[in-house]
Amino acid sequence: MTTSPDPSPATGARPVRNVLAVVSPHVGGRAAGAALSGLFPGQARVTVVETTDEDPRALREAHLLITGLGPVTAAHLAAAPDLEVVQCASHGFDYVDLEAARERGIPVCNIGSSGAEKQNVAEQTFALMLALAKQLVPAHTALVEADWALPRLQQSITELSGKTLGIIGLGQIGEEVARRAVAFDMDIVYTGPRPVAPETAARLGNARHLDLDELLRTSDYITLHAPLTDRTRNLLDAERLALLKPTAFVINTARGALIDQDALADALAAGTLAGAGIDVFDPEPPTAALRLLKAPNVVLSPHVAGVTRETLVRIALAAVQNVLGHLEGEPLRDVVS
Repeated sequence: MTTSPDPSPATGARPVRNVLAVVSPHVGGRAAGAALSGLFPGQARVTVVETTDEDPRALREAHLLITGLGPVTAAHLAAAPDLEVVQCASHGFDYVDLEAARERGIPVCNIGSSGAEKQNVAEQTFALMLALAKQLVPAHTALVEADWALPRLQQSITELSGKTLGIIGLGQIGEEVARRAVAFDMDIVYTGPRPVAPETAARLGNARHLDLDELLRTSDYITLHAPLTDRTRNLLDAERLALLKPTAFVINTARGALIDQDALADALAAGTLAGAGIDVFDPEPPTAALRLLKAPNVVLSPHVAGVTRETLVRIALAAVQNVLGHLEGEPLRDVVS
């Protein structure tokens, strides 16, 4: 646990506000939290922990809680009687008990409108797509083992150009992916609650709005950019995965639980799906029992989309600025509950 020094406000200064910053080890832990705490002015007393349970007193005294993927449960909320805001330092907010926060009247915010993560998530999405299309992982492994694998791999190496990219969730990140897909001469379809504005669709290569099942039947690549909610959990289950072309690839850089991981492993093992690029898992880190770790034609990365040096700075700034705005009496942004 690290705590910023107690400020000594002058007479008439604003009262000290207690900020609890929960930064999980796999997104930087105390080191990242220390940098985040330095963004606050003197009237904020910032305590940095790696789990929400680490410092019961700091939780009890917290007015503001910033969490970087650290779970915030109903019990945590009940233990913080003066809590005013829970700020997620991420697009996702599934690790906060939203119902318990609603019952307490505590707003929960993410950084959705900031666009802090969109560049790197889009880049990682294309890194996974290209690795699958060009068979980079098996090609590299074969060469390391002195195996000239060209005759074996050339039948499965494909191009992105001319392929249909299906985007599940055309928000800020989905749009960033679509913008890159235009440069690769891909056809773009997307699904979501409603079609985007005509000028947006035109800018994104005349992207077409489809219902989810039709998108799955149509697409050569499917990439997920939806939030994890009760409605979207296991959105791609065995039944929906069966709608995909056997030559299709699935990319997930959003949340692991959007896909039924066992059903995806079954489809890959059966050859009813060409491959998958996965950056997110349920749980994280995955256990050795996760069948995707040994599934054929997968490219896996350890939730690195959104955690470049540049991205982490933007995320921290977006989270802190929203909390600082609240302290100044401004309306909160990106309230998800």
